Amino acid sequence: MKNFVLMLAGLFVFFIFIAQAVSNNTIAMAKDNDRVAKATFAGGCFWCMEKPFEQLEGVLTVTSGYTGGSSENPTYENYGAGGHIEAVEISYYPDKVPYEQLLDIFWRQIDPTDAGGQFVDRGKEYASAIYYHNIEQKKAAEISKMNIEKEKVFSKPIVTPIIAATAFYKAEDYHQDYYKKNPLRYKLYRYGSGRDQFLEKTWDENKTGLPKDKMSKSELKEKLTPLQYEVTQNEGTEPPFQNEYWNNISPGIYVDIVSGEPLFSSTDKYKSGTGWPSFSATLAPRNIVEKKDRKLFSVRTEVRSREGDSHLGHVFDDGPPPTGLRYCLNSAALKFIAAEDLEKEGYGQFKYLFDK
Repeated sequence: MKNFVLMLAGLFVFFIFIAQAVSNNTIAMAKDNDRVAKATFAGGCFWCMEKPFEQLEGVLTVTSGYTGGSSENPTYENYGAGGHIEAVEISYYPDKVPYEQLLDIFWRQIDPTDAGGQFVDRGKEYASAIYYHNIEQKKAAEISKMNIEKEKVFSKPIVTPIIAATAFYKAEDYHQDYYKKNPLRYKLYRYGSGRDQFLEKTWDENKTGLPKDKMSKSELKEKLTPLQYEVTQNEGTEPPFQNEYWNNISPGIYVDIVSGEPLFSSTDKYKSGTGWPSFSATLAPRNIVEKKDRKLFSVRTEVRSREGDSHLGHVFDDGPPPTGLRYCLNSAALKFIAAEDLEKEGYGQFKYLFDK
């Protein structure tokens, strides 16, 4: 009898353990679902828009489909007649891949100056567009578009609209992950459409003067001062009001001390009163990477350079209009190129910023 009672007690404890484990798992799944966000982009043929986003860490799914129209449950045969265009819907973790990074990837896949379609695919159903799901996405998209225009990446005006997201309809199964199911046909289509050639010409890294090979730690220690190395490689912070550029008012641009990639312009620099160089916008959004920083018992947004992977500082949302942002940076991570020296230093494409 005693053994029977002990057995029942053991079973009771076991079931309690299982129930608690299931409950914890359910709570964890709910929390994960709360962290998931959606982004929707149209960039012509949706076959070509899946792969670039699916390769990002933090992206859960990329679905090809139709959006922007008035008809319900469109198909590949009739979506254009209903006013829909081809698009991709992205499910992602914002704390792992910021929306701004998705925007950066988006601009690198399309010709935003073409209002009549994309490359060989013509017609409204192949137009480009950003569909925002909330006010924060709308603001980020507007800032991203403004920065791309300022940077003059494209020789013609950008016509890609920023529109509130509407119903999204998943395309047929044979359209999903087309690049995986038909890799050869996918590559032939991309090249034959002219997309690859356009993107390679537009985003040629050689135009920016960026080095192709990153330096080793020992090479960086030889090139940088101890403070520059501590800031850029170990996420250090220099003293306020005791750094090179906090009070610099000369016209010019600021580049990464490690890679030389252009980052910020004096046209966006302002006095924040913090004692560090502060900017309301970036000069080259594609060269900026944002990451969550949970040190110092708070969550901040770290700013790093893309090619140099240098720690630059942090970005806050207490800046001046129109962006409302404050990029608070370390002078030690930057090199200043005066406006009159842009041409000889290889940054002549930014002279327009200072032409009177």
